[in-house]
Amino acid sequence: MTMIRLTGMRRGMLPMAVLAVLAAGCGTQKSGDVGDAYRSSHPTPTGISTPSTPADFTCPGESPMPTPAATASVTAAPGDHYAENHGFRVPFELHGKHRCDGLAAIKRVKSALEPLRKQRDFAPEHTLSALTGLGYPTEKVRTYQDGSGVGFLVEADPWPVCVEGTMNDATTRADAFGGYPDHSGCETPSGGH
Repeated sequence: MTMIRLTGMRRGMLPMAVLAVLAAGCGTQKSGDVGDAYRSSHPTPTGISTPSTPADFTCPGESPMPTPAATASVTAAPGDHYAENHGFRVPFELHGKHRCDGLAAIKRVKSALEPLRKQRDFAPEHTLSALTGLGYPTEKVRTYQDGSGVGFLVEADPWPVCVEGTMNDATTRADAFGGYPDHSGCETPSGGH
C-alpha cells in the first residue's frame, strides 16, 4: 500500500514540477546567455520590406517634366471607416512602362474621338465604333450617355491598362489607370470585401 501512495504522489508531483520550471523560466533573460550571441549576429529587422514603386521616366512624346497623375482618393472624417471600406474602388496608378502605355493609349483614344467631338456626335454607338476601329475588341469597350456627352471605358491592354473618360462639346478627357485591387479588368467594382 505504501507503494501505491508513493506512486500516486509521484504522478501528482510531475505536473507540478513541470509547471514550476516553466513559470520560473518565462520572461527571464540573462546577459551572456547563448541567445545573446545569436541575437548580436542576427539582428531583428527594423522594418518590413515592401515592394518599391517602379521608377517613372519620360515617355515618348511627353515633356521632360511629367506632371504627376491625379490620384483618386476616398477621404473621410477621423474615426470614420468610409475610406478604409471603399479602398477597393481606388484604381491602381500606372508606373514605368505601363504609364507610357497608358499615355499612348490616351493619345490614340483622343485622336480617334476628336472628329466626333468636332461634329458634336455624342452617340454611344458612334463612340464605340471609333474605339473598336482602333483595334480594341468590342467586349473590352464600354460607351454610355453621360449628360450632354458620352462616357467611355476601354481595356487597352490585358495587363490591364484602362482608359476612361468623357467627351462633350468642350473637350475629350481621358485618364489611364491599372485596374482595381479586388478584381481584374477595368470595370469599377460594385462591392467590397
